[in-house]
Amino acid sequence: MSEESQAADDIYIRRVGERLRGIRRQKRMSLLDVEAASGKEFKASVLGAYERGERAISVPRLQRLAELYSVPVAQLLPEVVTDEDNDQMSVGVPFARPTMTIDLEKLRALEGSEAELVNRYLRGIQVQRQDFNGKVLTVRSDDLRALACMLGVASDQAIDQLERLGLAYRV
Repeated sequence: MSEESQAADDIYIRRVGERLRGIRRQKRMSLLDVEAASGKEFKASVLGAYERGERAISVPRLQRLAELYSVPVAQLLPEVVTDEDNDQMSVGVPFARPTMTIDLEKLRALEGSEAELVNRYLRGIQVQRQDFNGKVLTVRSDDLRALACMLGVASDQAIDQLERLGLAYRV
């Protein structure tokens, strides 16, 4: 294995560790909590080494950890983006989506249960953010994923659907 390839692997292992730590913290679990919840399958010291990027986690163990955290395995992995022109790879955050601006006035003009559901959700975001301009609302990647779940489609399909309806445009 070339030094360049080894360096890329090390970066990826470190990014996987960052994702593991981020998800564990979102679950408000300590390393010892994970050890206990896993019946000591995941020792705190070993999980810490994964999170620091000092050890690579195997696919079967990654699957079991995803089950323990109740998340899809893909959420534990960073996204790999390849620049085909330069044949270079970079590692990003999984499922990162651009923010979108939703035209609230156009949305209010739509009828139907889906429009009502989306309207209700976006009003909740407005209340949470104290953003009451009433004309447009910028939604973030997590909001887009939630909208996709409500609509029963993948995130990309939800974005496309909102754009086709003239309700959204990318920021």
